[in-house]
Amino acid sequence: MRDTAAMENPTLHPDCAALAFLLGRWEGTGRGLWIADTPFRYREEVVIDHAGKPFLRYAQRTWAEDDGRPMHSEVGYLRPVAGSRVELLLVQPTGVAEIHEGRIEGRALELEAVLVGVTPTAKRVTDVNRHIWVEDDVLNYRLLLGMNGEPLTGHLAGTLRRADLAAG
Repeated sequence: MRDTAAMENPTLHPDCAALAFLLGRWEGTGRGLWIADTPFRYREEVVIDHAGKPFLRYAQRTWAEDDGRPMHSEVGYLRPVAGSRVELLLVQPTGVAEIHEGRIEGRALELEAVLVGVTPTAKRVTDVNRHIWVEDDVLNYRLLLGMNGEPLTGHLAGTLRRADLAAG
């Protein structure tokens, strides 16, 4: 007989304790800019949860603030490693896959891409850095993007509020 309560509400793996501040459902707004394009605004939802294993699951989606059309989504995992190190693995339906490594500093993550893979039909993303930090019940992020071998430049920034208070 399966213990369905343990399956539905697993205990957080001890290796994930330093990332527990990220757990929950977050909702808010973001803004984006790309060099030759008009700035844009979007609504966003991020869900970070766990399965009792030594990783957190991450799912993100955005939609246009003006008309609600779907814009972007990505899914992946946060993997704590030795000490205050962390890895982030992401995949996007646009044909981009990212592997980041970085560090946990209190309630913040500094992440640098160590590998960006693209499908033959994807845009030529060549570098990504992500900075994520939580103050009280507000998750903030800044994303720098490099394309076609060009240097990183500011691309996205967002502020999301905790939509649930079940963080553990």
